[in-house]
Amino acid sequence: MGEEGQVISCHTLDAWNQQLEKGNNSDKLIVVDFTASWCGPCRFISPFLAELAKKLPSVTFLKVDVDELQSVAKDWAVEAMPTFMFLKAGKIVDKVVGAKKDDLQTTIAKHMNTA
Repeated sequence: MGEEGQVISCHTLDAWNQQLEKGNNSDKLIVVDFTASWCGPCRFISPFLAELAKKLPSVTFLKVDVDELQSVAKDWAVEAMPTFMFLKAGKIVDKVVGAKKDDLQTTIAKHMNTA
């Protein structure tokens, strides 16, 4: 799997846990996009996220469909889509709710610099 430079969709609990574990064992910033197929703003922000993933290979971008992995969305207290969670070494370091390109970019930049 060529994962650098792209958004990785987690369709199963196993895939999700595998990605999380990988992230916990590295210093890489992980951006998780909690999304839904029926969510307009999610579709709007998706190409932007793909662009960021291409530009920032040092950041891991994951995508979770809340309808596919409801337990994960519940565990992470996701109430609105899209919600972006920012993880570092297994801990949530930040969160952006909504399709806010500027906030997303600013938050990624902020946490990339605190490696």
